[in-house]
Amino acid sequence: MTFYVNYWRNPSGKAPVEKYIDEIANKEERAELLSALKGIQEYGTDAIGVEFRQIEGKLWELKIRAHGKHHRIFYVVFKGNEMILLHAYLKKTPKAPVREIETTKQRMKQLMEVKQ
Repeated sequence: MTFYVNYWRNPSGKAPVEKYIDEIANKEERAELLSALKGIQEYGTDAIGVEFRQIEGKLWELKIRAHGKHHRIFYVVFKGNEMILLHAYLKKTPKAPVREIETTKQRMKQLMEVKQ
């Protein structure tokens, strides 16, 4: 199954995951990350260089290693194949920091209110 990848936007129209990617200083690293997202659109869960992990319920995590760094992107899927990227961060510790998960859950809650 392929996915239509989209960015969650806050009420003012800003997309935090898009901003996260744009702010990666290393052009090769940014290109690798964008290439992984494109691979998800084309090949779905068979995309090369991407791991998918369920966090809880509808909340999932993309694990992408780009230029030696471990990037994590939280997402939800709607209508079968619409993947909405909620939050991204650079992994530095074994477990996801509580702050990152709380931010994601807030965004997911806002998204669910709009989508229903």
